[in-house]
Amino acid sequence: MTTAEWVGSTGTASLVVTEDDTAIAVGSGDLPVFATPIMIALMEAAACEAVAAHLAAHRTSVGTRVEIRHSAPSMVGTDVTARAEVVEVHGSRLTFAVSASHTVGGEDMEIGAGTHVRVIVDRERFLLRER
Repeated sequence: MTTAEWVGSTGTASLVVTEDDTAIAVGSGDLPVFATPIMIALMEAAACEAVAAHLAAHRTSVGTRVEIRHSAPSMVGTDVTARAEVVEVHGSRLTFAVSASHTVGGEDMEIGAGTHVRVIVDRERFLLRER
């Protein structure tokens, strides 16, 4: 499968918000609500999941850009799910549409959305480059 055929691949990642996932805990605010940096990390995990099956063992992807809006709070104990879909491939650069939602009263509500860009790299060469 060529990377262009990855368009439409999807992934998800979920968590239950704990005290460790709050803005207070990570220093991104002073309220006990789901922190934006944790939401972004969850979206990145969903993006990794979307392409994991397509990558050879010596390859991985690294995040290079995020453009996210965080539009609603999630309290401790809330189930949050991030979704990512490959929407564009340009060489080794993958662009994802990402979103996050939580479930309240049995209904999903979007709490954030945006785009995320990752680049496919050779694991060893990437690590050697960073030294």
